[in-house]
Amino acid sequence: MSGTHRPVMPRQVVDALAPRDGDIYVDGTFGAGGYSEALLGAALCTVWGIDRDPGAVAAGADLNWLYKGRLNILTGCYGDMVRLLGDVDLSRVDGIALDLGLSSMQIDDAERGFSFRLDGPLDMRMGGQGRTAADMVNTLDETDLAHIIYRFGEERASRRIARAIVEARLHAPISRTGELADLVRRVVPRSPGGIDPATRTFQALRIYVNDELGELERGLSAAETLLNPGGRLCVVSFHSLEDRRVKEFLRQRSGTGPRSSRHRPDQPTAVPPPSFRLLRRRAIRPSAREVAENPRARSARLRAAERTSAPPWPVAPKTANARRVA
Repeated sequence: MSGTHRPVMPRQVVDALAPRDGDIYVDGTFGAGGYSEALLGAALCTVWGIDRDPGAVAAGADLNWLYKGRLNILTGCYGDMVRLLGDVDLSRVDGIALDLGLSSMQIDDAERGFSFRLDGPLDMRMGGQGRTAADMVNTLDETDLAHIIYRFGEERASRRIARAIVEARLHAPISRTGELADLVRRVVPRSPGGIDPATRTFQALRIYVNDELGELERGLSAAETLLNPGGRLCVVSFHSLEDRRVKEFLRQRSGTGPRSSRHRPDQPTAVPPPSFRLLRRRAIRPSAREVAENPRARSARLRAAERTSAPPWPVAPKTANARRVA
């Protein structure tokens, strides 16, 4: 498999997408090209890879050469794939795969600033543009920081951590991942056998810096627009914030979500016809063998659905990346 990154549940993703000769697929989070390579090897299809990380796009050159004419790689965010594919005169596809979160290459490169185990600049930008995590921890007020760490990291000690960050930066800016990780570890004791205390704070900052949940919502809506009837969507997520949004979107769009109560006749009940059909009601989990061979798969969830012939649902109004405590 390409690079050092091992895609999670590649067989299950390919089985769910069921690639066919002549069809067109989108690997919306190209990374090291694991899903793209699996799809290209399963059928004489065409794959369009998308990644916001210029390093991933550049690293895909060898794979692009190997599958010349069948693999095309675009630089950009998968949430913007309607426009990206429209720029190459492509408006409909037969399958879309999304592997959310970080790749091993990003985590293992200390200079990218994603890892709390490796000391490096506190960056965390997937695409190398915009404000860094260091900008956030050194400029946001205590209330904002606490809200971000709680909302995007589900960290119960968010207020204590935010207070410690604000106190520490009075003496000097926090510019290194090692500094921030050590600060969090001093505030949040590690429980026996538990995860590193810095895990949730780093997750929260990364999600916020890259607007990952907003990107996911845009990507799901884009998939609904792009998929042909019978086309399939597969999403692999790695924590509850992501999986919850994928689950709720697919349940709503498939008509399997909660319905209005018959005791509340004043509530509107008319909804658009289902735009997706669930392939399975429950998420698919990796096998014990895969988890043993690839620990990154431990928390993975795969959800898959098939596009119906119904038109896309109206897009809800966009909301900004939350910056204040609700």
